[in-house]
Amino acid sequence: MTCIDLVFFDAGGGHRASANALEAVIHEQGRPWQVRLVNLFEVLDPQGYFRKLTGMRPEDLYNRRLERGWTLSFRQELKLLQAVIRLAHPRLVRRLQQHWLRTEPDMVVSVVPNFNRALYASLTSALPGVPYVTILTDLADYPPHFWIERGQAQHFICGTPKAVAQAYAMGYGPEQVHATSGMILRPDFYRPLEIDRVSERRKHGLDPGLPTGLVLFGGSGSAAMLGIAERLKDTQLILVCGHNEALANKLRALPAAAPRLVLGFTREIPYYMELADFFIGKPGPGSLSEAVQKNLPVIVERNAWTMPQERYNTVWVQEQQIGIVLRSFRSIRRAVAEMVQQLDTYRARVRPLENRAVFEIPDILAGILAQAQGPAQDGASAAAEKILFR
Repeated sequence: MTCIDLVFFDAGGGHRASANALEAVIHEQGRPWQVRLVNLFEVLDPQGYFRKLTGMRPEDLYNRRLERGWTLSFRQELKLLQAVIRLAHPRLVRRLQQHWLRTEPDMVVSVVPNFNRALYASLTSALPGVPYVTILTDLADYPPHFWIERGQAQHFICGTPKAVAQAYAMGYGPEQVHATSGMILRPDFYRPLEIDRVSERRKHGLDPGLPTGLVLFGGSGSAAMLGIAERLKDTQLILVCGHNEALANKLRALPAAAPRLVLGFTREIPYYMELADFFIGKPGPGSLSEAVQKNLPVIVERNAWTMPQERYNTVWVQEQQIGIVLRSFRSIRRAVAEMVQQLDTYRARVRPLENRAVFEIPDILAGILAQAQGPAQDGASAAAEKILFR
């Protein structure tokens, strides 16, 4: 059976979610493939030395900073991270070579940024001829060295015309660059929910007749949600705090003139989006795509604290005219008033945007696999043995 490895990590949460969603759809489609989820950091640090030294996983540091809104210096820190990765490149390649030789995948698909040079170099040196694919889980690349590296004989799957154009500009041709209609979403965002919004809102203590905003800042929430809730005391809100129970308790304690529902972690985001009329949150590619799939126009923020890889997402919102981009959530009252006044217009612009990426990608992978099939390379086994035992 053909074995496909999906490489992810837990920084931000969207990478694991994309890998899980793609695995689920491949299984639902009955593809003759074995899909294995590969946590990159577990391969690079199998003994957990970083956690033993610091008391946390590498991705926990990133996620905690998102939770607290400490993102002002991310642009500079990203450059530092990429410099460290370049310095560690030989060691990373050796560790990954050992992994590929032990597991022998027939295809490797990456849904992570920054590490694609090491992943590609290790795979092609350990298992020549095995195709390598990078799926951008951002609406666009943030060059250099984020998603798209130059000069690699690999494939890219891009969810926007902007990302496709960036791959072409880096020297890749149409046979290597594959366009989809958007970002990967969980299959349950496509399943129709036959619910009565009036009764479902009442069940949660919400007024069926009030415009309702859903506030979401990823799986760990954000301190910014407190400021938004304080400024929108008279707006009905569904606030999703993820794993941040301390934030949820603070939000529940805030006085409000309109009903609100405060949630912790839930996998029922499609359901709660069905109860809402518009979205408020950070411009993450996953959250934006989920909102659009559920026909919710968006209110997002772009300023110095916006993560550099997410800045284009706000441009995309403006280009599609599907929401409001603020310089600061301090202006959220005005934005909500505008959104409510023009809600029908905004929703009419969201409605035609169709994203079927998670169902399109398996066909793309099947085509890449078919292209890669051919005569066995005589030197592959000898090269692998040399790397494994040197």
